This record gives sequence, C-alpha cells and structure tokens, in this order.
Amino acid sequence: MIQQDIPTDIRKGESIDLNLLNLYLKTQLPDFGTITEIKQFPGGYSNLTYWLKVDSNHSKSTEYVLRRPPFGANIKSGHDMSREFRVLTMLQKVGYDKIPKPIFLESTGSVLNAPFYIMERLQGCILRGKDGKNPVNPMLTPVLLNDLCQKLVENLANLHQIDVYKTDLVQIGKPDGYVKRQIEGWIKRYHHAKTDDIQAMTTIETWLQAFEPRPQVAAFLHNDYKFDNVVWTHDLTQIVGVLDWEMATVGDPLADLGAALAYWCTAEAGAFLKTMNLTHLKGCFNRQQVVAQYAALTGRDLSDIHFYYVFGLYKNAVIVQQIYARWKKGLTQDPRFAHLIHGVKDLSAMAIKAIETGNVD
Repeated sequence: MIQQDIPTDIRKGESIDLNLLNLYLKTQLPDFGTITEIKQFPGGYSNLTYWLKVDSNHSKSTEYVLRRPPFGANIKSGHDMSREFRVLTMLQKVGYDKIPKPIFLESTGSVLNAPFYIMERLQGCILRGKDGKNPVNPMLTPVLLNDLCQKLVENLANLHQIDVYKTDLVQIGKPDGYVKRQIEGWIKRYHHAKTDDIQAMTTIETWLQAFEPRPQVAAFLHNDYKFDNVVWTHDLTQIVGVLDWEMATVGDPLADLGAALAYWCTAEAGAFLKTMNLTHLKGCFNRQQVVAQYAALTGRDLSDIHFYYVFGLYKNAVIVQQIYARWKKGLTQDPRFAHLIHGVKDLSAMAIKAIETGNVD
C-alpha cells in the first residue's frame, strides 16, 4: 500500500500562531470549529502547506489544508494566494471536479503576515520521486505504472478540452501573445535570481527567443502538472484531484504539456532529477509515448513540441534557481535548498541536449 502524505513537525522558522488563527477564523467562519493541531507537509519547494486538525460538531471533515507563500519570497511575483483560490473556485464552478474544495481566503496578510487560504484535504495518496527509490514498492508494477501514466495524460488532455471562452476561466490569463510573454517573463525572473554564471542558460534564452512557434488555440493550463501534484485513490485506480494551481493560467496548451515533459525523468536521469518524479521506473511511458497519447486524445498538432520541452526545462531551472537564491540570501533555512544550484546546471544541460538533438527523448 502507498501511504497518504503524513504531516510532520513544522520546520524551524515556518510556524503558525495557532491561537491567533483560531481567533480570526471564529470571526469569519463561526461554524468552522476549533483548530486543535497544526503540522506541516514536508514535500514541495514552493508554497507551504499545513495540515489542520479541526474539532467541530458541524463540519463533515476534521482535516483541512492551509496554504501560504514561502517565508522570504516575493509574494507578488509567483505566490498569489488570492489568485490560486480564485482558480479553484472557478474550476469548481465549471464542473472540473479533480480539485480540493476551496473553503476560505485571507488575502490581506494581516493575520499570518502573509495571505493564506484553507481548502479541504483530499483523501488519497501521492506518488513522489522518493517512491521510485530502491527498494521500489511492490505495488508499483510495470503494468500499474503504465496504466497510471495513461490516466495522468488523459486527465491533462481533459483539462485542456475545457472551452475557456464559454466559461469565466478566460479571465485568468491573456492568451494572445502568451508564449512570447512567458519567455520574456521567465528570462527576467532568472536574471533577478541569478547567483552563478551558467553559460547554458544564456544559450537557451537566445534559442527560445529565436524559435518561438506559431500559437495554438488557447486552453486552461495547470503549468506544474506531474505525478506529485496528483492525488490518487489508495488502490491507485483513479485520480482524486490535482494540487498546486499557483501557476495556472490560460494560454498555449503545449506549454503545459512541455512543462510536464520537463518533469518526466527517464532511467538515465541523474539523482537530482529522479527526486522530481518516478517516471524512470519500468512500465512508465517515455516522453515520446506521452506526446503520442496526448496527440491522439486532443488532435492537436505537436510538430513543435520540442520547443515547449526546452522551455519547460528552462522554467524548471529558473524555479530551482529562485529557491536556491532565497537560501543563499539567508531568507530560508531549509537545508534541502543548499545544493539546488546543481539542479539548475542539470536542467539546463538537458535543455542544451534537447536543442542539439531536436527531440524530447
């Protein structure tokens, strides 16, 4: 059996004032109940998630999740709790049910010194990179993993089939000029967080600006779609929900697929990249199979998917660089971040290889 994520003690410097939170919520959600315990989910490198145990005679659930930006982050640049809460609310409205139910938003930052929101805790399990380490859980057979990959791609295709122009979802982003704007924005983010001279990153930037593809019909994008952002039933037969919608937007759906491919590590990947996904295990799709199934399900033209894969790798490198920069400036004490510069180098090296070979292998 794959276990559900287990919350642990809160990391040093990332605590939440339980009394203050309870006092505030009683004024805003009288029937919510009293939070009796707070712990922290240890996974992830970006927004922080906390487990709340609630004592209430009115609530159907006694477990919730509180989500807030990381300490030391520039909240306006990529950790917008109000926007993420709005995305969940709008997806719920259009009938996309693979999400945790949004409960409450505090947008001012006056209570916990940062905005936060509360959502239901989805019951199920999450497959993370650590689940691909030896010894591999015997439940993760090649046949099962192949089925999981198929369902993962199907769910992404279903998300992209939502007609954003017939819903309010189109308000979330600006589809016109999306790719060009994204390239420029991520390059700026990298140089703002840059700590080391990495020639590969400069080479990638030049290539991306020179080979921007023709635009696709706009779709709703998750933008961080991978195994460890998906909750499965405990028997690993169905997807319960998708988490971490902080980068969701409306734009070119192949950018979303490219981001997923950038996380899709294979057997020859290095140790760092294998912490990001378990797709290197026997039975999992390779990247070409992901592309082929997505094309079959959506009918989209994927002749330029190589570009989107390189862009996905560049984005991942920038995200890792931003986290490393916060650690280097002393804005976070999380020891996992100390060696992330090697992740930036690994990801940029993969992108250079993809540029040189012209494929997503």
